[in-house]
Order: sequence, then structure tokens, then C-alpha cells
Amino acid sequence: MSKLDELIAELCPDGVEYTTIENVCAKISSGGTPNTSRSDYYGGDIAWLRTQEVDWVDILDTGIKITEEGLNNSSAKWIPKNCVIVAMYGATAAKVAINKIPLTTNQACCNLQVDKNKALYRYVYYWLANNYNELKALGQGSQSNINAKIIRSFPIPLPPIPVQQEIVRILDNFTELTAELTAELTARRKQYEYYRDLLLTFGDDVPMMALGDICTVQSGGTPSKANHEYWDNGTIKWLGSTVCQNQKTVDEVTNYISELGLKNSSSKLMKKETTLIALVGATIGKVAFLPFEAAINQNIAGIYPIDTSRINPSYVFYACSMLYSDFIGLSQGKLAMANLSFVRGLKIPVPPLKEQERIVAILDRFDALCNDLTSGIPAEIEARQKQYEYYRDKLLSFKEVTA
Repeated sequence: MSKLDELIAELCPDGVEYTTIENVCAKISSGGTPNTSRSDYYGGDIAWLRTQEVDWVDILDTGIKITEEGLNNSSAKWIPKNCVIVAMYGATAAKVAINKIPLTTNQACCNLQVDKNKALYRYVYYWLANNYNELKALGQGSQSNINAKIIRSFPIPLPPIPVQQEIVRILDNFTELTAELTAELTARRKQYEYYRDLLLTFGDDVPMMALGDICTVQSGGTPSKANHEYWDNGTIKWLGSTVCQNQKTVDEVTNYISELGLKNSSSKLMKKETTLIALVGATIGKVAFLPFEAAINQNIAGIYPIDTSRINPSYVFYACSMLYSDFIGLSQGKLAMANLSFVRGLKIPVPPLKEQERIVAILDRFDALCNDLTSGIPAEIEARQKQYEYYRDKLLSFKEVTA
């Protein structure tokens, strides 16, 4: 018998009582967004969390900082470290995170300050993570947005604290093993970036050319959500900017649209091997590479060589991955959006085709090592994650006390 089995047999042999998230929290709050037109509200040193950063992680920092003025003139407010943060809107709705530093959040984050006399914050985190699909199913709209009322009333089993401690200990061990592999993967990716930068740095003998002169650069659009014929039973892959993750692939399809939706919107079908660059949001400046034909929305630039006998499509992807700092420079600490004129004006080095192909062959091997889910470190991380999720589900399944 395991230690956990012994604790359950001793402390709750007849089952576990269920309560609600509200009843295990000392305080539940949300935040706010300072006026984005005020430059003096951004670029400070106050960590400000957006929902897109809530993604099963410990929050150690945030992508955007606000100033004291921004804090004082908005509904953003400080929360202490070790809150369980639940995203309420957007692509990350119902996902959770833990802030390891005091910070502020936007209005779409539901911040749970867990009452330590009732529950461990990491136990609450693991419970909500394990019940992501159930919580998300309570939401509304195309992205299943949820609200604080839904979160407050969401059920949670409440075993005695020693039982919670043992569950957290076991699951923390799983996450620590995954973290070690992730650290190794991070080191490999830094090595990849070093060689990419080295291979894509040339002397004056290699011309720098604007993307707009050597490639078609175009964005797409979103069919009207009000017209179900544009979406129902769609077969055309349709992508949003979140697919741009600096990997030479697209792991997930955002949605599917119909031929009618493509025809009656500004969405455009991109060729296979088109480079994608996100134009807005948390992924601005990040790239992806299409392994298939797909339509894109207005928040992505699709880039494809005008003449593939001179420019290798894969080379365009790797060269564009070097342009991230140009996009980040647009924001100056604020929310930013790039337009197609900006993208067309960006320059990349254009060596002879054979040299492009040599560079692509080397970097493709690095990319596979760092990103391929069928081999290497990513595959091992994927296997560990599945093992963790299996045991998390087993550990968090309780017999409920019956009257």
C-alpha cells in the first residue's frame, strides 16, 4: 500500500467531501488594462499579466510591464505570489498558471488566493488543470469564454491537508522531471540559435534585399462568425497568429472554414511552404512554416518567394526568424501591431541558391532535434507529459462522501 493509500484509509476512509472553488479561497479577484493609447502607462517595472501568458506554467515574469501611473489609473491591481490564475477569455480560456512573483493582471484573469488552512494552492492548481475540459465546457462563444461566477462555483474535492500534500508531492516530482528535460531542450535551442545566427551572417558580398522585392507578402481575414455557412462543416484549414511559435511546422489548426467562407472574406489560401509571421499580440514577430495549404486571418503575414529558382522557401523561413527584434522594437513596451508595408520593407540576406540550400539542410537538422515530436527531446517530453496526466487523473479521482 502506498503512502497516499494509507493516508486516505486513515483520514478519509468513507470518501471525500466536495465543495466549490469559492469556499477554498480567501479572496478572488480580477485586474484591468491601462489605456493602451497612453505611452506613460507602459514600459515601467510593474509586471502585468495577460491571459495569453496563462498556459500551465509558473509565471516568473511577464511580457509587458506597466508604470505606477498605469496601475493607479486602471482597475489593474497587485496580487501576492502563489495565486492560482485562471484565464477567462480567448485562446487560453480555462487554462491555469501560478505566479511565483507578486504581479498585476488584466481583467480577463481570475486570480485565486487560496486559503492555506483549507487547501494547498498547488493542489487547487492541479485540480483545475486536470479538469480543464470540464471547466472550458461551461464557457460560451467560439472560444468558450468563462467568467468569475463559473469559476467560483466550480466543484473541487477537499481531502484532508496531509492527503493534498502527498498528491502535490507526487505530481511535483513528475513536473520536475519534465522541467529537467525542458531545460535540456532550452540549451539545445540556444545552440541552434547560435548556429543559425552564424550561418545567416554574411559579409558585404551578399546583398540585403527587401522581402517585398523577392516575395509575395499578404495577410488574410476572418469570415463573418454570424454566417454559419462560412464555418459549419468547413474543410479548409484556417490559421490565427497563435500558430506562429518559431518552429518549422504548424502543430495545430485554429479552425476550419468552408469554400463559401473563403470566397466571401479577405481570408487567403497560402501555398504549402509559405512562411508565416504573426503581426500582433503575444506572438508578434514569431514565425511558422506551412506543411500544407491553409487560409490565414488578418493577424498573419504569409510570405512566399516570387521565384523559387532564386529563393528557397525554407531559407525565407530561417531568414525571417532573424527578424524578431525588428517586430519587438515596434512595441516599446506597449501593445503593438505590424502592417504589411512594414514587413515588405524588412531586409534579409540573399546568397546564391546553393548556399541557401546548404544552410537549410543544416538548420533543418537542428530544428528536428529541437521541435520534432516524433523523435529526440520533444518526443521524450511528450511521453513524460502523458504519463504525468495519467497519474494526475488517477490521483485526483476520489470516492465522494454519500449521505
